[in-house]
Amino acid sequence: MRLLKIIIAIVLLISSLSAIAQTNTHKQKKTSHAHNDILTASDDLVGHESYKAFYGQLPPLKNNGFVEESQDEFGEDIDEDFEVPAEDLYGLSWTSEFINPYKIRIDDLPDSTWVDCRGFIFPIRRQSNNRITSDFGARRRRYHYGTDIGLKVGDSIVSVFDGTVRIVSYDAHGYGNYIVVRHNNGLESLYAHLSQTIAVENQKVKAGELIGLGGNTGRSTGPHLHFEFRFLGNPFNTKKIIDYSSETCLASNYCITKNETFKHKTDIERLKQRSYHRVRSGETLSQIARRYGITVTKLCKLNHISRTTVIRPGRTIRYQ
Repeated sequence: MRLLKIIIAIVLLISSLSAIAQTNTHKQKKTSHAHNDILTASDDLVGHESYKAFYGQLPPLKNNGFVEESQDEFGEDIDEDFEVPAEDLYGLSWTSEFINPYKIRIDDLPDSTWVDCRGFIFPIRRQSNNRITSDFGARRRRYHYGTDIGLKVGDSIVSVFDGTVRIVSYDAHGYGNYIVVRHNNGLESLYAHLSQTIAVENQKVKAGELIGLGGNTGRSTGPHLHFEFRFLGNPFNTKKIIDYSSETCLASNYCITKNETFKHKTDIERLKQRSYHRVRSGETLSQIARRYGITVTKLCKLNHISRTTVIRPGRTIRYQ
């Protein structure tokens, strides 16, 4: 009987020791998890503060602490797996609603930015005489922000550099069917008056990849491609980069500067200062000149007409 009591006591002692060991192990694991949580929270805090320093706000978080999706400043959802081209320049700004959502003035652009022009492909696959029909520059009442290239309806239009399609849209009173591609090198290109759009928004495209077909849609007087380069929303002359005679780039890279690339800024400002009057039935040059406090001679000079020129209702006359 005494031996039985000893055996029972030993069994109880072993059970107690085992329970204590399990409790200590559980506490160690819990402490380890807590320590890991502290490290994760600390790492998140550092990352979030860096994000805040760069973007001016903390990133949106889900309950598990991971960023699953965010919303750009223009209100469109950006999937976590979506790679924003040229993110160092544009940040998370990505919208298919506006051609120029950035609203960055030329004076506020970086002083200089190098653009990699290697891998360029001319936007029209040669099937016709791709001559320039209208250059970048001032018109009588507005500024022409692109280069018009003649083509045949149905000619293939391709992306000039690698990038991602940002906009596929239609503008009845302007561009017609048009596409905007943001390129990995920091430029954006615009292709307008297309008869058909083939690429879709958010599609990654390679240089030379088909994105649409040439046409005559929108405000157009004949089949052509209206082609633009833009940097942070601001258009500049494509001839700064492209040699249209050889359909290649002038160099393997190009340095964008405020003074050289955007020297047309003064022309735009001068054009904005112009004012026009729409002629009404029965109006004469003398009446129009008198209305705006100028002489008939100056009115004629501004409009390249003579005193005897017949002005018909609906015509626009510049008076400033």
